[in-house]
Amino acid sequence: MKSIAIKENHLYKKTYLGGQKAGGRYTSVYVLKDKKAYLLKKQHPLKITVNRIGIAVNKRVGCAVQRNRAKRVIRAALAEIEKQLGLKKGYLVVIKAKDDAANAKSTEIFEEMKRQFSKLGMLVCEPLDVK
Repeated sequence: MKSIAIKENHLYKKTYLGGQKAGGRYTSVYVLKDKKAYLLKKQHPLKITVNRIGIAVNKRVGCAVQRNRAKRVIRAALAEIEKQLGLKKGYLVVIKAKDDAANAKSTEIFEEMKRQFSKLGMLVCEPLDVK
């Protein structure tokens, strides 16, 4: 299922300051309970609760091509986590790419994000091989 993108800067700041954080070599994941989730559920055509997702990549990661690749790989890893394990709904989730994310393989980012979401308690179905 497609998530709603975070577009407002104040939601990024709120998630950075008040949310839980799990960091790694390639990404940092920030999670905060969304207070507007109920209103978004009422507006959704299927009346379901969704997460609002934001991906932040700064210019230190590299040129535009590398930044776009990092975002694309992070989106693919997030979609695979949703498909395999599922994420809890009704949260603001901000994924911040670090400098090494542009050169990382997609499987490395997937495994790291899986560990981070497990550490934050966001996974619906816990994986068996999380360290």
